[in-house]
Amino acid sequence: MTEQLVTILGWFLALMVISLTLATIVLWWIWRRIRSLNVPSDAGFFTTMHYIPIALPIALDLLDLGLDILAAPVSWLILDRLGLRGLRNKAAVEALIPLTQPIPVFTIGWLIARLTGLGKDVPEGTPAP
Repeated sequence: MTEQLVTILGWFLALMVISLTLATIVLWWIWRRIRSLNVPSDAGFFTTMHYIPIALPIALDLLDLGLDILAAPVSWLILDRLGLRGLRNKAAVEALIPLTQPIPVFTIGWLIARLTGLGKDVPEGTPAP
């Protein structure tokens, strides 16, 4: 029984390390692109989702999977530095809720915003990611 538990924990740890590594690579890759976005400071969650590329929600979900509850302050800091204040609180709350790590909440939110048009008050002429 303990050998099976050690194996399961080993796989889980490997998944967390891979997720954290992928999140770091994706964030490093898109950092400049996202920093240059002109997202209004009063933009809400779904409005902000129309400004950002899909890579950011994927990176946030990978970060949440890799760091579990510790993703809350890291996500908060990253989103604050990127000027995406409409996502900060949601990222922190989502990271603090137990057992949601395997669910890609931000990626699903991005898809809902794009497919349904929720928060679509992005001005015309703003380049879509």
